[in-house]
Amino acid sequence: MPDMKVLIIGGNGTIGKKVTVRLKEKHEVIVGGRSSGDVRVDISDVDSIQDMFSEVGEVDAIVNVSGEAKWDKFENLSEEDFYIGIRSKLMGQVNLVRIGKDYISEGGSITLTTGILADDPVDMTTSAAMVNGAIHSFVKAVALELNNVRVNAVSAGLVEDAYEKYKDYFPGYDAVGMDKVVNGYIKSVEGKIHGQIIRVNA
Repeated sequence: MPDMKVLIIGGNGTIGKKVTVRLKEKHEVIVGGRSSGDVRVDISDVDSIQDMFSEVGEVDAIVNVSGEAKWDKFENLSEEDFYIGIRSKLMGQVNLVRIGKDYISEGGSITLTTGILADDPVDMTTSAAMVNGAIHSFVKAVALELNNVRVNAVSAGLVEDAYEKYKDYFPGYDAVGMDKVVNGYIKSVEGKIHGQIIRVNA
């Protein structure tokens, strides 16, 4: 497969840095991030997204491994707490597709990131689970309307490199190996699938 120009947002994060290393084996990679990388972007800010694409120009693939949501007990979550995830991980990714589709070459792809909480939520994840589930529905629906750009989402379980940090939130869960997680992104970028939720579990 010929080399592609790939923009990976969140490419210096826990998952993103592993995806970046793998993609660089075959492709030209541009890393976007809020505080590091080749280009700066805050996906919760639509103007920041537009500025990033204006700077980067046309790409063959966009991979997003960024986005945040508030974790807390439901009784403690304010309306504004829910909007953290809605503005960042939900609308941030929707806007990456909405704006990014105009910067993708014919047949290129956009890969979003969700997580196991959409299917298997745990305590204190009402907001995060809601946002992940919404992205799953968005990917399946938007794929019906986009013919020249492929859109998928990778939904991984508790990843190996974050296991120690999050294991107390996920009792009884097995860690998912990072190579397996990265392969989910490769499947989306280098394959031909469209409108799929790529679930990567232990």
